[in-house]
Amino acid sequence: MNDIVKPPITSFEECLPEVLMRLVSELHDVAYLIERIEPQLLELGGDQILQSPDSIKVLQGIDLAVQKTRGLAEFIDTITASIPNEWMVDVSTALSLVKLADMQKALTNGMRHGHSQPLSKAAGDFDFF
Repeated sequence: MNDIVKPPITSFEECLPEVLMRLVSELHDVAYLIERIEPQLLELGGDQILQSPDSIKVLQGIDLAVQKTRGLAEFIDTITASIPNEWMVDVSTALSLVKLADMQKALTNGMRHGHSQPLSKAAGDFDFF
């Protein structure tokens, strides 16, 4: 029987407040991306979309998702202010679970207020996965 041996994950310790602030930035990106959906739905569906109770529920759900995402970002941002910079965490296992390469890079490289989502991509650009 052949056992598959996984290479050990190397320890990668970082300052907890820095990691959390990068997470805050990613959450703000997510909120922005969700927020961009609503006008597109209205454009595609026209005024008729506002006549359907189910469509209104979807639009309200989009608004709620944006509010919750921003609320989580603000919550993490606020509690991060009280965390000492000396607190370190090993982020290697958590980073190995992030499947989007751009997000993994943004959470790894110390890019505190950067964005993993390439917001300036031209319409029609996409990534294969």
